[in-house]
Amino acid sequence: MRFRFCGDLDCPDWILAEINTLARMTSVKMKLVCQHVTRSLLGEDMDFERVKKLTADAKFESGEVKASVAALLFVLATSARHGVDGETLGSELQQLGLPREHATALCRVYNDNLASISSKLRDHSLRLSHLQDVQWRLDTVVVDKNLTVGELRLSLQVMDPMSGTQCTHNFSMNAQQLHLLLADLKRASSLMEQL
Repeated sequence: MRFRFCGDLDCPDWILAEINTLARMTSVKMKLVCQHVTRSLLGEDMDFERVKKLTADAKFESGEVKASVAALLFVLATSARHGVDGETLGSELQQLGLPREHATALCRVYNDNLASISSKLRDHSLRLSHLQDVQWRLDTVVVDKNLTVGELRLSLQVMDPMSGTQCTHNFSMNAQQLHLLLADLKRASSLMEQL
């Protein structure tokens, strides 16, 4: 069977195994654990001690707590990534064997935080460096006493979005390389306009 929250693929076996584990806790505790997992997904630190206390009445072992958190992270993140609505997600989780009350609790947290989760995932996917500043200068290089050529020296300041660090890349190019670069940039620009 194919599930929308899995990107229209089969559900991974490890998620199927964790559905049974998640069903052992109460739906109220499920909602509270989902809230902790959602906060973690949004960038806050995971409070495993609090999650362990929430799952203590279900007699979860440490490994089961971690596996349950991983399963919930997977379900919430992939559902948001694939644009699944809460009603569809709840229905699919019930098809996998999660009790209705548990699926409803999870979907309530999911619906409340869908915009934030989607935004966070968008911000952290395929992030490329951001150009901060460009410095340039044109130098004349003497090849021999009868020949001089122009050389463009560039200094690019780039911000890495993941680490937040800024670095500088220095390089130089001759006139032929500059013409090739400009032609490639024009071609890339026209391709982007077509999209």
